[in-house]
Amino acid sequence: MVMLFDRFNLPDDIYEVIFATKQQIIVAKLLIGMIKENDDEINKTEMSLFATKLHEGDLITDLIDEAPYKGKKVKVSYNKRQFYDRILTPMKSMGLIDYDLYKKTYKLSDHFNKEMIRVGLLWLKEMRKPGKK
Repeated sequence: MVMLFDRFNLPDDIYEVIFATKQQIIVAKLLIGMIKENDDEINKTEMSLFATKLHEGDLITDLIDEAPYKGKKVKVSYNKRQFYDRILTPMKSMGLIDYDLYKKTYKLSDHFNKEMIRVGLLWLKEMRKPGKK
């Protein structure tokens, strides 16, 4: 996944930096919220149930804090395949969520932060290289 951002107009919400559409932002927030409610870790079955509820339009939430949905119960619908392709897989590859192959669980991770620091260090390294004359 490629993140493009303008440092002069950086949003306060990390989801707006990472995801392209409002719908993706809402679904990602709901996913993270669900994982947090389960002590920062869910199993494969719980993830599948979440994706199925989204796909079937059976996920009802009042946690959306944007107008016109703020404070209202809203049915959220999102295609299951697109959920895995556009939400979960990028979150795993960026280090926001880890998947434990042995326990078959998803959990929140701080790898994203560490990788962003590493990206900054790569830039410093590039800046310090001597120029060609």
